[in-house]
Amino acid sequence: MAAPDLVLDPSLRDWVLFPILLVMILVGILRHYITLLLQSPPKQQDLAAIREQQSLARGVSLRNNGKHISPASFEARKKYLIQAFKDGEFLKDPDAVKNKDAPKAPPNPLTDPGGMDQMMNMLKGNMVMIVPQTLIMSWINFFFTGFILMKLPFPLTIRFKSILQSGVATRDLDVRWVSSISWYFLNLFGLRSVYDILLGSNNSASGSMDMGGMNPAMMSQGLQPGQDTYKMFLSEAENLELTVHEYLLDDIEERVLAKYE
Repeated sequence: MAAPDLVLDPSLRDWVLFPILLVMILVGILRHYITLLLQSPPKQQDLAAIREQQSLARGVSLRNNGKHISPASFEARKKYLIQAFKDGEFLKDPDAVKNKDAPKAPPNPLTDPGGMDQMMNMLKGNMVMIVPQTLIMSWINFFFTGFILMKLPFPLTIRFKSILQSGVATRDLDVRWVSSISWYFLNLFGLRSVYDILLGSNNSASGSMDMGGMNPAMMSQGLQPGQDTYKMFLSEAENLELTVHEYLLDDIEERVLAKYE
């Protein structure tokens, strides 16, 4: 015999469902602005270090996008970069070429100012993320434990029961019913689009970092504290030597005629 359906009090919608949603949106907006206030101002980077990083990214860009330039231009850039990488022309520390075979002790990240600033920013971001969510979850657990707030309008399998009915120990309840704790988690992971509309795509409300503004070349070949930069330049020079140029405009006339004939 099927279990009878539930009839919810409309007060649950007005005093539990909407307040939890509103509180989580407001806390996310507040977390975004607190994160902006706690961030340390970026320190001016040494010009030699910037030149070192951009030169390595230039080699990566030439390998990936060399098909757009003529073979003569590609070979000229390739020859120049390979020789410059081997000679250490772009290194901020010219002595690294002379001491390339000397053993290097692993660096201490705690002595690096940039690493310390990054660690402090991560710690601040984690605190701003953890503390409000802990308070909200404690508030929901104290006042709304065991509440059933809504019923989803589409069928679900039994596997969703533990996700949607957390805190409700009723085995025969339809899986489409959503408890208060589950409503909290659904909002926690589902409000990113709302934050993007209210605060823009690059926001800290959802607690995740936006990687869209980072250079892909620097993400793959980024210079991290303690890395042997000269060895990275030698590796990039070897990659350039092995790169075979394929010009994008080779046989372009035949390809255009074959496409539109």
